[in-house]
Amino acid sequence: MIAKSLRLLAALLVTAVAATACGKEGSPPVKGPSADELPKYEVAQGFSLPDSPTWKRAAKRGHFVVGAKEDQPYLGEKNPANGVYSGFDIEIARMISASLGLDPKKIAFKTIASANRETALQNGQIDYYVGTYTINDNRKKLVGFAGPYFMAGQSLLVRKDEEDINGPQDLAGRRVCSAAGSTPYQRIQADYPKAELVAYDTYSICVDNLLTFQVDAVTTDDAILLGFAAKAPDELKLAGKPFSEEPYGIGVPRKDNALRFAMNDALEARQKNGDWKKAFEATLGLSGVPAPTPPPIDRYPAS
Repeated sequence: MIAKSLRLLAALLVTAVAATACGKEGSPPVKGPSADELPKYEVAQGFSLPDSPTWKRAAKRGHFVVGAKEDQPYLGEKNPANGVYSGFDIEIARMISASLGLDPKKIAFKTIASANRETALQNGQIDYYVGTYTINDNRKKLVGFAGPYFMAGQSLLVRKDEEDINGPQDLAGRRVCSAAGSTPYQRIQADYPKAELVAYDTYSICVDNLLTFQVDAVTTDDAILLGFAAKAPDELKLAGKPFSEEPYGIGVPRKDNALRFAMNDALEARQKNGDWKKAFEATLGLSGVPAPTPPPIDRYPAS
């Protein structure tokens, strides 16, 4: 009976998530952020940023165009029924828009694949990008980063009744699923070679396999795993502590330092006034994990 229930839950989860990832029609998620629990972001009146060409273009059109993910539960997810985006990353994008004087309700979100993020920023297809975008030195050569607004780390998702997996050191002889060719897959392969790796194109398939007892754990950034756990909090949990550091930042055009600096100020203010915590609790916090302390902002100089 339990196995049958888990198979049904897996089917619902994959319908809601995997179908979205493939761009096909699907049912909206069974659970999601409640609109009345999300912060209301007051738009800054009289805000102006004349030194930012990106901001000036956005102000002229009346809204920002923001790149995002559409298949990551409670981070960046697009409802296939109505096209509405939701999640923690989406809330970060909205609070930034409000702080920079533009109505967050008017944001035009665009789904941009990870491989196309830099190009989309460089050619002006989007004004900024918020979507599990790890800040690193190589990327800083191509784009600018505000933040980080969240410190993620590679972690493990297991079934709720799993007691023997408390970290990557416990993976010997266990079947572990991750996305093919991903950094998390490569880290397990290199550092924990006794684990039995299984790879698929999407994490939603990995989670389906976890729920139906075909694998013992799923591994990727904890922020992504928290979203899946929030979909099925009675069946899934994160195990142990993160074993890498992945600072998520807001990607902006590389030379637009005025925009980056203004976003850093906005993030700091939203952390202090409680909006950041409220946004987390209404999205990723639905997994049962309390809001962490936001990471310090990296105010690196103009280049």
